Amino acid sequence: MISIIVPTYQEVENLKPLSQMIQIALTDAGETSYEIIIMDDNSQDGSVEKVAELVEKHPIRIVTRTENRGLSPAVIDGFGEAKGEFVVVMDADLSHPATAIPEMVKQLRNGESDFVLGSRYVEGGSIDESWTLWRYINSVVATIPALPITRVKDPMSGFFAVRKADIPNAYNLSPIGYKIALEVMVKGDFPTVSEVPIHFVDRIHGESKLTLTEQLKYLRHLRRLYQYKFQTKAEFFQFAFVGASGFIVDLAFYLILQMFGTSHTLARAISFWPAVTWNWMLNRTITFSHREKTKKSTQWGAFASSSLLGFTVNYGTYYTLTKYVPFFEEHMVLALIVGVLMGMGFNFSISNLFIFKKLREEVDHEKHNKKN
Repeated sequence: MISIIVPTYQEVENLKPLSQMIQIALTDAGETSYEIIIMDDNSQDGSVEKVAELVEKHPIRIVTRTENRGLSPAVIDGFGEAKGEFVVVMDADLSHPATAIPEMVKQLRNGESDFVLGSRYVEGGSIDESWTLWRYINSVVATIPALPITRVKDPMSGFFAVRKADIPNAYNLSPIGYKIALEVMVKGDFPTVSEVPIHFVDRIHGESKLTLTEQLKYLRHLRRLYQYKFQTKAEFFQFAFVGASGFIVDLAFYLILQMFGTSHTLARAISFWPAVTWNWMLNRTITFSHREKTKKSTQWGAFASSSLLGFTVNYGTYYTLTKYVPFFEEHMVLALIVGVLMGMGFNFSISNLFIFKKLREEVDHEKHNKKN
């Protein structure tokens, strides 16, 4: 059986044509065993009644969701509802061609692929002629940051097919926003990923759910996936980024204090404190936001203490360079930069291992990766 999961919210006008498109495509391909699962976020637009009409001619059912609503959670719940060996996920707005489903399932059935994506950007794929240049650029730009964590040309696609047995456990899936295909691709074990060309058309009925809020959620989702895929490397990059912003705070206080007559060595010592507080705050909310949320005052104290050890190297380097190296006596800001870099590696190691403690599922994930 093929289970076709369709997440919906106020898509009642599309349910009948969608069901007909699926029926024609699968029947023509000799695929007669299938089910359509409408995962509806409590639309209250007549979708329940419409499905009750369609069930007379189509193998369709609806699941009304009232909690944890959203496209991605709806699909994840749909995985649990699916009875088929093969699972297809597609949009309800008729933008995804049902005619591609037989080929997608064929590749899974024959072992040609473990994850099949309906793609606009492979040879033979295309987009609706009504797309403006701005919309096309927006799509391409959104695709670029996802490329390092995928092996496909259209990672933004929401049209995909997998074997149900290969779907990652629901507890391991935590997407933010609507890019559930990207979530499954990154977190699943799919040795072979393929793309089937599709012609993507614009919706006729209903309204697009793609808003600025959803695009911001996509960026947050990407950050999570980078952390999942690259783990320590991704965290170190973010830690360094936070450190760079902290350096600006550090430098600002360092220069301002000297403007008020403070010696450069004392200014260097004082500017550490606002910078370390800034770094702790951003690392807690950005770099290690997925870690255990310990008491703020305790965590700040531990972070400040470990930073003081790193600062010993930092300050010692700065003092030595400015005291004994003529070049740095005239270029003190460069000495400051060298000191910051020397202390960063130490600070990250302590923060990663002891201050921002890992949750149990993160530890389990790391053990699983090492085992495999």
